[in-house]
Amino acid sequence: MKPAYIQIIGTELAIAWDDQSESYIALEKLRRACPCAYCAGETDVLGNVARGPKISLQPSAFDLRSFDLVGAYAIRPVWGDGHSSGIYSYELLKKLGAPS
Repeated sequence: MKPAYIQIIGTELAIAWDDQSESYIALEKLRRACPCAYCAGETDVLGNVARGPKISLQPSAFDLRSFDLVGAYAIRPVWGDGHSSGIYSYELLKKLGAPS
């Protein structure tokens, strides 16, 4: 499963998948699901999860400025507040875009 097309439409990330399905993910939901080590945490060899200090996200944090493709498996968004270390796998994007 890979995206055939990805586009920012207003406050959503729209993805047309190669299986003919579509996903629409609210940008706020996408940002709050950031999988980077700072936001989601990083597990050490003992299984402990370390996270960066909790930050209050300002409105610019939900402004998706652009995104880069990462190999053939993910995207790396660049947010309005400068955050750009999260790599969202296509699997994660499909999961985030699934109906709740």
